[in-house]
Amino acid sequence: MFTALHDRKLVYNACWEDPALDREALAIGPGDHVLVITSGGCNALDYLLAGAGRVTAVDVNPRQNALLELKAAGIRHLSHPEFFELFGTGRSPRAHEMYRDALRPDLTPFARRYWDGYIDAFAGRGWRNSFYYRGTSGLLAKGLMLVLGLQGLGPHLEELLAAPTLERQRHLYESRRMSERLRAAARLASQPLALSLAGVPPEQRREIAEEYTGGTVQLVHDGLDAILGRLPLADNYFWRAYITGSYTPDCCPEYLKAANFPLLRGALARLDVRTTTVTGFLGRVRAEGRDVSKFVLLDHMDWMGWRDQPALAAEWQAIVDAARPGARVIYRSAGLHTRYLDPVHVVHDGRTRRLADLLHRHPGLAARLHARDRVHTYGSFHIADLP
Repeated sequence: MFTALHDRKLVYNACWEDPALDREALAIGPGDHVLVITSGGCNALDYLLAGAGRVTAVDVNPRQNALLELKAAGIRHLSHPEFFELFGTGRSPRAHEMYRDALRPDLTPFARRYWDGYIDAFAGRGWRNSFYYRGTSGLLAKGLMLVLGLQGLGPHLEELLAAPTLERQRHLYESRRMSERLRAAARLASQPLALSLAGVPPEQRREIAEEYTGGTVQLVHDGLDAILGRLPLADNYFWRAYITGSYTPDCCPEYLKAANFPLLRGALARLDVRTTTVTGFLGRVRAEGRDVSKFVLLDHMDWMGWRDQPALAAEWQAIVDAARPGARVIYRSAGLHTRYLDPVHVVHDGRTRRLADLLHRHPGLAARLHARDRVHTYGSFHIADLP
């Protein structure tokens, strides 16, 4: 089921990793070449705004890269209000017209074929009347909102989003006894089909069950509890998009803010989009005599860690071979630990070493940043330096 969904669908309509944490963890500068897994493409654009000298977005799902291509074409050829209609509001009655006249000519052949058949996702029609309710993750979000609405929580969520302070938000959350009423949503979101829609494979589900007390249901509940009850929603654009179907000008990713639009247009020349694996791309980087200074690996090692150790070891060898001295790697995990890295060995400086001995980790910084994560769907966050 998971493979069938991911081989045929756009999964992520937006990134679900908080780039504000990434900026602090990476300290991106003009000399950096950042490698990131594309996902929704939002964070690749954020790293450009952070000042990266080059950003390469890599994904094995060409539909994710097609989404980033569409965003890049919009930045080049649309006005900011038009661009915000599509990717901020998530819908526009002029979506087809903008696509035909301004965006389509700037796309690669695959992206053009894909959006020829899917640009209607921005038309604002039907029960999934926003782009942020499209893709498999958007379908799950819409399902969760329907469940919460049936429980009578819809107006309370709107109250929380409008709360002027965190204290007021907490008061509303506790007075409405929302923690108890989130259990049904957590149980729904923890079903295998729901987790597959969210991009969580069986290996990741197993990891959560083994490492998190209470398993997946408790992880989802605790995440929702933190997002709604403990962390400020005023700037939480991740959950605003899924609760309401859209961002606002004041609560949106950096790439959607009007002040950043001309800066981003000028920075797009430093963006490279590749449909390949991390290992495949890094092999070409090394062959061309280039290197990478910052690696953003999301949670994809969870996907391969328990299932394909040789591929995981090959990827880390490619990272070590293509990394600039002192390169930094950040990654996330559904579990609390990444035990699948323990068996990995790589060759460095002519000798075979355990990866765990080679990496210089920063658990204190990672834990402090993870506590502020506005998405709050991961079990752990990791920061490590190569020699």
